Amino acid sequence: MAYILLIVGFALLIKGADLFVDGSSNIAKLLRVPTILIGLTIVAFGTSSPEATVSIIAALEGSADVSLGNVVGSNIFNITLVVGVAAFLYPLRVESETIRKEIPFTILASAALLILISDIVLQGTNSNLLTRSDGFIFLLFLSIFMYYVIEIGLKSRKDTAGETVPEDIKWGKNILITILGLAAIIFGGDLVVDNGKEIAYSLGMSETLVGLTIIAIGTSLPELVTSVSAALKKESEIAMGNIVGSNIFNILFVLGASATISPLAVNDKMFIDVIIMIVLTIILLVFSRTSFKVGKLEGLVLIAAYLIYFVYIILRN
Repeated sequence: MAYILLIVGFALLIKGADLFVDGSSNIAKLLRVPTILIGLTIVAFGTSSPEATVSIIAALEGSADVSLGNVVGSNIFNITLVVGVAAFLYPLRVESETIRKEIPFTILASAALLILISDIVLQGTNSNLLTRSDGFIFLLFLSIFMYYVIEIGLKSRKDTAGETVPEDIKWGKNILITILGLAAIIFGGDLVVDNGKEIAYSLGMSETLVGLTIIAIGTSLPELVTSVSAALKKESEIAMGNIVGSNIFNILFVLGASATISPLAVNDKMFIDVIIMIVLTIILLVFSRTSFKVGKLEGLVLIAAYLIYFVYIILRN
């Protein structure tokens, strides 16, 4: 039954992503804002909701390894496999604002995570812990990021005030499509994660490994199917915005909310994964600066990087 529900979950994810991209792209046109902003906000927040749900529940249940591993593993999956597959299917155009501000902001958030979990080295404590005050710091960073995004959106509306929206694009229809798509993504992701965990535990996998692999991949499937769907529809701004925005939301909102609810103990192995996440984000920034796009060859390099990382964590755990 777990295998059947896993397949049903995948089907819901794929169809939900198709509806979600169409609806959110049309909402961007109705709002007269760049699609990259919709990718960074509505799409990113929507596709990060499975990570938020899983990590917050894990924090409440005292499973810190799952909560932190889910976020770090999801971000690595997004940077490598999601960007890689989407770029291989259709080269991803990267806006100059994304290169100058949004990707560096992701690096900043990742570096903040590394600093805040390094309690033994920096404060001389007995254990590394992501505390409630650390959670509040992340949520403060998130409010700064949201202020920046809203300011960009308002400026863009002024610049495109004279543009008309096609008559066949209606508010009600596209809001409904977006909500239905998101619901299918969340429900499908939930089925994939729950049944994937059941299969993984039956195979004897550890909690840390499950968090970094099965749960991280499962909760990142919405980003994968949404970005691939966006790339196939040549909506590369939504694809790239979704990935960058999701990684920012994962660290600042998901970990911020999780740590605020319940302090998270940090497994020593997690430091290597956080450093790998930072290095891969810097590589993504370098790739993005080449002709303002991530091409097919760079996509293959990122896919290979994830496969190497995946083999490494399985051997390590």
